This record gives sequence, C-alpha cells and structure tokens, in this order.
Amino acid sequence: MNHLILLFSLFLAPALADKESQKTNQNFSSNNASHKRQKRDWIWNQMHIKEEIDTPLPHHVGKITSSVRNNNAKYIIEGEYANTIFKVEETSGDVYAFERLDREKKAEYELTALIIDRRNNQSLEPPSKFIIKVYDINDNAPVFVQKVFNGSVPEMSPVGTSVTKVTAVDADDPTVTGHATVTYQVIKGDEYFTVDDSG
Repeated sequence: MNHLILLFSLFLAPALADKESQKTNQNFSSNNASHKRQKRDWIWNQMHIKEEIDTPLPHHVGKITSSVRNNNAKYIIEGEYANTIFKVEETSGDVYAFERLDREKKAEYELTALIIDRRNNQSLEPPSKFIIKVYDINDNAPVFVQKVFNGSVPEMSPVGTSVTKVTAVDADDPTVTGHATVTYQVIKGDEYFTVDDSG
C-alpha cells in the first residue's frame, strides 16, 4: 500500500509542476502582450481665445491631437458652432475661429473632438469633449441700473449724512482684476455732495 501511495505521488508531482509552468507561461505572455499594446490617448493644448481680436480672421484657438498613428486619420469637431464659428484643419488638428467672439454674449463653447479613418469613417479613438474659453478684455463701460436715483436729506443735517445710494454694473469678467471694478464720482454739485466707491 505504501508503494502505491509513493508511486501515485511521483506521478502527481510532475503533473502539478507542468500545470504551474503552463500557468506561469500564460501569465508571462499576457503580461508581455499588455506591455506591447500601446495605449492611445488624446493629447490637449489649452483651448482659449481673447474676445474681440481685431486681426484678420480666422484666429487660431488651439490644437486637438491624438497619439494615433494612421496616415488616413482625419480630425473632426462637433458641438456648439462646430463648422460654423469653429473649424478644424483635418490633418493637423488646428482649431480656428472664423468670427470675432464676445465674452459678454458667450463665455465658453463645448465641443467634441473625433479622429476617424477617412477611408471608411470609422472612429480611431473614442470622442473627447473640450471647452473653448473666451478671455475677457475690459471693453464695457459701467452702466447705472436705473435712469434716475431719488434722494432726500433733512435740512440742517450734519455733514456725512446719507442721501441716497446709486448702483452701476459692469458686464466685464469680475474674476479679472480691474475689469468689472466700478468707482463713482460726482461731476455736478460736488461742492455739496460726495460719493464713495460703494455708491
């Protein structure tokens, strides 16, 4: 009986070792395959454009780039004003604006980049969304929120008594220093009244 168990163990040991060896080889080859497979990704430059640029159109906005290497690759954009205001050069991925933009009308545009094989229109990469931001220039004057502000003050009031509050707003970007800052000044009657920066 002891001989039988020993014999059985001897047969079983090489079989198990062979199985482990196959498993190791499979793992090694799958790891090798994953190392060989190249990951493709979209590569982005920052997308932004100043508003109201007065140089001749079109204006260069940025570049959409993929690491796909295919001689038949073609860039396409879709989304807000794609192929009207914004167009892409299909071989280089350069994006251009064909209109002067006004940040106060629209501050950003959301588009989608695609790269396809021009022979069969098949996608070579999953689509990728991107945003074009319009940078502000200080091109708006402050505007009073109403035409007339009425105020009153009792006679013989001490100097510094509040008479009324005026409010003006500026449509420029308040996050850019100085672009939407409003200051006030009395230009007629300044011998009697002053106004501070809060209105």
